[in-house]
Amino acid sequence: MSNFDWTQLLNPEFYITLKVGGIQLGLYIVLFIVFAETGLFAGFFLPGDSLLFLAGIYSRDLIQNFVYIEPDFINVTLLSLLIALSGVLGNMVGYWFGAKSGYYLFKKEDSFWFKKKYLLQSKDFFEKYGGKAIIFARFLPIFRTFAPIVAGIVSMDKKKFMFFNILSSFLWSFILVFSGHYLYGMFLNKFGIDLKEHIEWIVIGIILISTFPVFMKLVKKRPVNQ
Repeated sequence: MSNFDWTQLLNPEFYITLKVGGIQLGLYIVLFIVFAETGLFAGFFLPGDSLLFLAGIYSRDLIQNFVYIEPDFINVTLLSLLIALSGVLGNMVGYWFGAKSGYYLFKKEDSFWFKKKYLLQSKDFFEKYGGKAIIFARFLPIFRTFAPIVAGIVSMDKKKFMFFNILSSFLWSFILVFSGHYLYGMFLNKFGIDLKEHIEWIVIGIILISTFPVFMKLVKKRPVNQ
């Protein structure tokens, strides 16, 4: 910590490998960031996809100060489970906040900045596509922060929301953590490539992959000059 640089806050590896007084805090920081990204409007500066992928690479370091059980598969599963639960709780808080603020929005009169019809359209959208929206949003930066909030605002059915909240969180966590863990082992054993030495490129690659669908959607929506 003596050589701390503010730019480290943009690097997921910084949080995962952080130690204070010889105590590894990475696991608790990862769990908090996953929770905050969907529950507390935080985490925009740190793509959760990159964080989870790197958590898979550093799974042994993250889990060993919590509990470590042989074989390694169990520890990766436990790490994925803890992250998934944090994601579920984060979405629940986001939904609760949206539900509380949504009541006032539905009572609000139309103004230049606010049109109730758009809120009603969003409600119709979530009633029809809500499940898919929650799942897809998990894998998209920024969207995963606002999806549960909008679901709460438009009063998406709680049971339906919880089902897709749990499903999306477990899919997101297990896919990315397991990918990071086993791809690291494969590249190291078969090709002699240590992915820990290429963290910057991994982060950049995951950001590009995760934001590409959003970029294409914005391009398609751009109005065509007449």
